[in-house]
Amino acid sequence: MALAKEKKKKIIADFRKEKRDTGSVELQVALLTEDINGLAEHFKVHAKDHHSRYGLIKMVGKRKRLLNYLQSEDPERYKNLITRLDLRK
Repeated sequence: MALAKEKKKKIIADFRKEKRDTGSVELQVALLTEDINGLAEHFKVHAKDHHSRYGLIKMVGKRKRLLNYLQSEDPERYKNLITRLDLRK
């Protein structure tokens, strides 16, 4: 499921690093997290939607790869991001 334009703009405004930032790791992870949370709600109603579940698994894998990259490159940014998004520990 795609995010609504207003919701996506709000996330971009909250997580961008500079005015023209549209693709930083933090921003990509924040957008993926919002999509994942939306799909989790979707599955509470539509438990047998296996096609969407496949997309969810792909999104979770992509988010994990981005977080692993960020952790190896800049652990401080990683810690700040998982705290802001309320992920993990």
